Amino acid sequence: MDPLPTPKTQSGRDGLAALLARPRTALIGLDFDGTLAPIVADPEQARAHPDAVPALAALAPKIASVAVITGRPPEVAVRYGGFAGVPGLEHLTVLGHYGAERWDAATGTVTAPPPHPGVAAARAELPRLLERAGAAEGTWIEEKGRALAVHTRRAADPQGAYQSLRAPLADLAARHGLIVEPGRLVLELRPPGMDKGVALLDHARAVGAGCVVYAGDDLGDLPAFDAVDTLRADGVPGLLVCSGSTEVTELAKRADLVVDGPEGVVGLLRALAAQLG
Repeated sequence: MDPLPTPKTQSGRDGLAALLARPRTALIGLDFDGTLAPIVADPEQARAHPDAVPALAALAPKIASVAVITGRPPEVAVRYGGFAGVPGLEHLTVLGHYGAERWDAATGTVTAPPPHPGVAAARAELPRLLERAGAAEGTWIEEKGRALAVHTRRAADPQGAYQSLRAPLADLAARHGLIVEPGRLVLELRPPGMDKGVALLDHARAVGAGCVVYAGDDLGDLPAFDAVDTLRADGVPGLLVCSGSTEVTELAKRADLVVDGPEGVVGLLRALAAQLG
């Protein structure tokens, strides 16, 4: 059985204690890539850790809500995660596009507002921009529907390509009313007002969460960490978990608990399920 780790901060220990004492009020929010699924060179090949779904299915019936919060379209996260039709996950929610789209396991349907027009305009200009920047070789554009992501992990100099694209992509985004979200060798163009913090706060309030756990691995997860801090200030205990990485250290500095990537996240989920009996 996986041991239940001890958070390094008092706030984190309080959050964990609240979950164990009142599990039926607990919300667990989870990023997908880098948290439930290992990071891979081709995002289309990302899949949830093989033990992630069994761990979630064991834990979900014992708490108020499990929400996967991701920048991906929700139907893609559901497919790559293998979340549909799993006993125990009947009330799983996937908040895709940073909460702009929602998939509920109970209905198997996605609800979404109209897309931002700036995404289509930026999409049309992006290939030419990469050519002008001398970054077309080895970079890869990920189509996310409501957002676009430029990956540099396959480039000859991934970090150099990443840095050289930050300014031109920021200019492109600004001209079309978008923002740029930096990540692990990826720069994402998306509409403002879409972030994991807004999604987590809205969901926590909708389910009446009495305590909140959030696990993430990348810069895009910092707003969700901020949301947990906001909830703590309102008297809702919380636990911040970093799915550890040497590529991004900001989350580890903020987290109450650092685990060893998706394997460590799965171990934490299993330990919580076992502890709750």
